[in-house]
Amino acid sequence: MRRSTGSSSASGTSSDASVVAAGRVRGDAPTAPPSPGADGRRPAASTGNDRYKWVALSNTTLGSLMAMIDISIMLIALPDIFRGIHIDPLLPSNSFFLLWMILSFMVVTSVLVVSLGRLGDMYGRVRIYNLGFAVYTFFSLLLTITWMSGIAAAMWLVVMRIFQGVGAAMLIANSSAILTDAFPEDQRGMALGINQVAGLSGMFIGLILGGVLAPIEWRLIFLVSVPIGLFGTVWAYRKLRETPRQGRARLDWPGNVAFALGLVGIMIGITYGIQPYGGQTMGWTSPFVLGCLAGGVALLGVFAFVERRAPDPMFRLRLFRIRAFTAGSLSSLLASMGRGGLMFILIIWLQGIWLPRHGYDFAQTPLWAGLYMLPLTGGFLIAGPLSGFLSDRFGSRPFATGGMIAAAGSFLLLELLPINFSYVDFAPILLLNGLAMGAFASPNRAGVMNSLPPQHRGVGAGMTSTFQNSAQVLSVGVFFTLIIVGLSARLPSTLYHGLVTHGVPSRAASAAAHLPPVSTLFAAFLGYNPVEHLIGSSVLAHVPVRQAAILTGRDFFPALISGPFGDGLHAAFDFSIGACLLAAGMSWLRGGKYHYSEDHADLPEEAEAGTSPGS
Repeated sequence: MRRSTGSSSASGTSSDASVVAAGRVRGDAPTAPPSPGADGRRPAASTGNDRYKWVALSNTTLGSLMAMIDISIMLIALPDIFRGIHIDPLLPSNSFFLLWMILSFMVVTSVLVVSLGRLGDMYGRVRIYNLGFAVYTFFSLLLTITWMSGIAAAMWLVVMRIFQGVGAAMLIANSSAILTDAFPEDQRGMALGINQVAGLSGMFIGLILGGVLAPIEWRLIFLVSVPIGLFGTVWAYRKLRETPRQGRARLDWPGNVAFALGLVGIMIGITYGIQPYGGQTMGWTSPFVLGCLAGGVALLGVFAFVERRAPDPMFRLRLFRIRAFTAGSLSSLLASMGRGGLMFILIIWLQGIWLPRHGYDFAQTPLWAGLYMLPLTGGFLIAGPLSGFLSDRFGSRPFATGGMIAAAGSFLLLELLPINFSYVDFAPILLLNGLAMGAFASPNRAGVMNSLPPQHRGVGAGMTSTFQNSAQVLSVGVFFTLIIVGLSARLPSTLYHGLVTHGVPSRAASAAAHLPPVSTLFAAFLGYNPVEHLIGSSVLAHVPVRQAAILTGRDFFPALISGPFGDGLHAAFDFSIGACLLAAGMSWLRGGKYHYSEDHADLPEEAEAGTSPGS
C-alpha cells in the first residue's frame, strides 16, 4: 500500500491512504511543527503569533453562539410570532408551519455541515466560514422585514429560516477546523471546549432571549442577530487567516445529493411521525412517513455505495479506521440522542404543569421556563472550558466517559422526582446535568479533532456535527413519541371524567378527550390555556361561571395531566439513561491520549486503525 506523509492528492487512493496513516499516542511529548503547505508556508498556528489564536477563538465562538441561539430562540417566541402574523398554529392545517418553524433550521444544519466542511477543506475554511457569517446575517435581516400576514407570512418565515440555517451550517462546519489549525495540540481541548460549550449554552440562552424580546416585538428575535452578525462578518473578513491548502480535490456531487436527500427524507419522516394520522394518535404507520423513512434509508445506502468508489468522497469513510475519531463521533451521536429532546420535554413539564401550579399564568410560562432552566446553562459554562483544559493534559477519555456516566445519573434523579417537584431539588439536578454534559462535550470534540489529518479536519468536523445535529432531531421524535404513548394510555378517560365532573356536556367532553395528545402538548408548549383550546370558548360559555373558572384556572389541567404525563416522562428518561450509558462505553473505547502525527505516518497496520500500545 502506498503511504502518504500528510499531503493530499487528486487520487482517492493516496488521499485515503493519508487518512489511514494515523498518528501515534502521545503523553506530553513536545509537538512537532506542522509541515509546510503547498505554497511552502506553514499554517497560522505555527507562525509564533500567539494573538491570532485568541482572535480565531473569539470570532468562531461568537459564530457558534449565535448559530445555536437561533435554534432555540424561536421555541419561546412562537406564540408571539403566530399572533403577530395572525395564524392559529394549533389548527391541523397549520401544523406544517408549527413544526417547520421549529425544525427547519436544525434539519438544514444537519444536512449541510458535511458538504460545507468538505468545501472548506477544498477552497479554504476561513473563506467558507466568512461567507457563512454574511449569509446568516443577511437572512436574519430578511426575517425581520416580513410585511405579510397569514399563510404567506408563515411560508416566508419558513423559507428564510432555511436559508439562515445554510449560513449557520457554514459557521458550524468550519469553526472547529479553524480552531484546530490555530491552536497547538496541547491547547486545543481548552479552545474547542470554550467553542463547544458556547454553542450548547446558546440553546438555553436563546430560550431566555426569546421570552424577553418576543413580547415586546416578535421581529426582535431575528433583528438582534443582525448587528452582531455584521460585526462578526467584518471582524472575520479582516482578522481570520487562511491555512494553506494541501493539494486539490473535486466536489463529490453524487455523494452530496444522495446524502442530502436521504437525510432530509428521514427527518421529514420523523417530523410527521409524531403528528396524528387518520384516527391514530401518531403517524408512524402513515404511508407518507413510511415512504420517507424507507426512501431516506435507501438513499443513504446509495450514498455509502457511491462514497466507496468516488475519487474525492464527501464522507471520508476511512476516517472511521481511526479509533479515536470513530469512538468520539459515535459517543457524540449517542449523547445527542440522550439530551436532544430534553429541552422540549423540560419546557413542556415546566410550562404545562409545574409553573401554572406554582402561580404563573399560562401566557407567562414560556419566559419563566427559560429562566428556571438557567442552572443547566450554568453547568455547561462551568464544566466545558475546565474539562477541555484538563483534557489537554490528561486526555479525553476520563472526562468524556465520566461526563456521560454522570449525565445518566442526573436523568435517574430527574425520574425519581415527583411531577410537582420542589425547585430546591430540581435546580441541583439540572446543574449536575449541565456539568456532566459540559464535561463530555469539550474533551470529546477535542479528541475527535486531534485525531484527524489536517487536510480532512473540515470534513471530519462536519461529519461529527452531522451525527450530533441529526441525533437531536431524531431524539425529538423519540421523546415526543414516548410522551405521547404515555399520554394516550390514560389521558382520554382522565380528561373525560374531569371535564364532565365540572359541568362540561358529555358530548363536548368526549370530543376533547379524543383529540390527539400532541395537540395538548403543543398547547402547553406554546403557552396557551389548554382547556380553552380543548373545548373552545363556545362550550365554556354554557358552563356555570364557577365551574368555568375552575376549568380554566392554573390547577385543574396541570393536576389532571400529571399522572399520564409522568408515565411518558419516565419512559423518556429511561431512554436517556440508556443512551448516555452507551455513549460512556463508546467513549471509553477511544483508547488513550491520541494525536494525528504527520512525522510518524509509517506505522504498523494496527496504528492505522487507530490503536496503540497500552491504550
